[in-house]
Amino acid sequence: MNESRAMQEVLVLYYSRTGAVREMARLVARGIEQVAGMGARLRTVPPVATIVETAAPPVPDAGAPYVELADLEQCVGLALGSPTRFGNMAAPLKHFLDGTGALWANGALVGKPAAVFTSSATQHGGQETTLITMMMPLLHHGMLLVGIPYTEPALSSSLGGGTPYGASHVAGGAADRPVDVDEKTLCVALGRRLAEVAHRLSR
Repeated sequence: MNESRAMQEVLVLYYSRTGAVREMARLVARGIEQVAGMGARLRTVPPVATIVETAAPPVPDAGAPYVELADLEQCVGLALGSPTRFGNMAAPLKHFLDGTGALWANGALVGKPAAVFTSSATQHGGQETTLITMMMPLLHHGMLLVGIPYTEPALSSSLGGGTPYGASHVAGGAADRPVDVDEKTLCVALGRRLAEVAHRLSR
């Protein structure tokens, strides 16, 4: 990612178990960086332990660094990604968002644009409800939601994922179905649209 100090950054925050959401995050980041003057900051969240103990090292062994509240404050927009969990976002992402009360109290995210993306095992695995549940805390923070308009041709041609609420992917029951061409196109389009809106709002 371009780390020029003159650049404004959009936070791409995700949780991924099998790698599909991580790949989508990178595609969303690619779309963000297609907009002049905009960069993407990739971050993830640690897993949640089922018992009270350290669930993960303070720094991941590989991949994106763990998110900090400062990342949300410093960035001009947010793309939030999670696999589906019974039609809802995954617990690690929800756990992080539940800890953003201080940002809510001081209005740190008010007026910033946000977008959401997800992956599920099946075509009807709760993609749209997952995207909507991810929107709820963002609305409470006063963020402005950005979706995918039907002027994006891939939204109508996709036989896999793709919704007007955000980018999505059908991973298959064994999580072995790659992100297809239309799904990739929609991830990039979502990132680009989010960056364009963030750029306009931050002028």
